[in-house]
Amino acid sequence: MIKILLSRKLGELRMTQAELSRRTGIRPNTIGELYHELAERVNLDHLDRICTVLDCELSELIVWKPSPDDKPDMK
Repeated sequence: MIKILLSRKLGELRMTQAELSRRTGIRPNTIGELYHELAERVNLDHLDRICTVLDCELSELIVWKPSPDDKPDMK
């Protein structure tokens, strides 16, 4: 499963969603969806702007972790 770590990163930097929205030009609702991990799609330009403002790598915002239901394909 894909995990979005925006809430953790904003907490580390003590930055609000509203401030990130203002600094990136991304709609507050879009930031909120990412923050609460509700987004089904992610705009690459948005990720670029967020990484630029937060001065971080993409790997600090998005990670993949195996789901408990995932089983290796044994062919």
